[in-house]
Amino acid sequence: MIVNEIMSEEPVSIKESEFVTHARQLMRDYFFRGLVVVDEGNRLVGMLNDQDIMNVTSTRSNVTVGGYARQSPTVTPDMDVGKAAKLMVQSKQNRVPVVKSTTDRTVVGVLSDVDILKNVELPRNVSKTIEAIMTKKVKTCSPDERISRVWNYMIETDYTGIPVVSKKGDPIGMITRRDIIKSGILRMSIEDERATRPNESPKVERIMSTPAYTLSENDSVKRAIEMIIYHDIGRVTIVNDQGKISGIADRQDLLESMVNGWSE
Repeated sequence: MIVNEIMSEEPVSIKESEFVTHARQLMRDYFFRGLVVVDEGNRLVGMLNDQDIMNVTSTRSNVTVGGYARQSPTVTPDMDVGKAAKLMVQSKQNRVPVVKSTTDRTVVGVLSDVDILKNVELPRNVSKTIEAIMTKKVKTCSPDERISRVWNYMIETDYTGIPVVSKKGDPIGMITRRDIIKSGILRMSIEDERATRPNESPKVERIMSTPAYTLSENDSVKRAIEMIIYHDIGRVTIVNDQGKISGIADRQDLLESMVNGWSE
């Protein structure tokens, strides 16, 4: 299978000369973690991610996109999907622009991890259980924690979602970067934190996603992919026999397991 068969054409993009505030609005409207950045001729400049632009506060609203664009792997329509997936895993990007050719960097589409998980069959040698590929030592938070503190932790660790637990330690939801961006309250939260007024920052319970989507350690990788696609979520929480959180399986974990399967 080649990229052209599963990519999305005419992707949402932003020109390098446009303001970061516009990029932030596009991310809120489309729930993107990254935007394709192009020049005036629709040629690829790079990718803009949520971590960079959400740290530009309202006091710097005249900042343009160009200075924040990051390099992106070169993916073309005729490339094998397995090779493209490997490039995505190596660059830790959940969506990559597709250019016309290695010499003509006109953007013709975008390929996401969901496109691959939804359309490509799992290699036969992928682990049977989710426990083998999940991310362990999971950080959790309570509904009463402040969004600014959670966001800062996400930036430090590059986490994109953190399970929310009750006082008894039971999973009750998830707080994600998408939740924070969608809410539009992050800038206020950051400014409160910088002004040493953390108690004025909104609480996690205000914007967290519910219910908690969970699987057991013995569930299959295929089941995790099906749940993520069906509910349009970025990750599932993995629980042990006592119902306590033992890990997370996100789209990057699942894509990496496929890439490892192909390599073997």
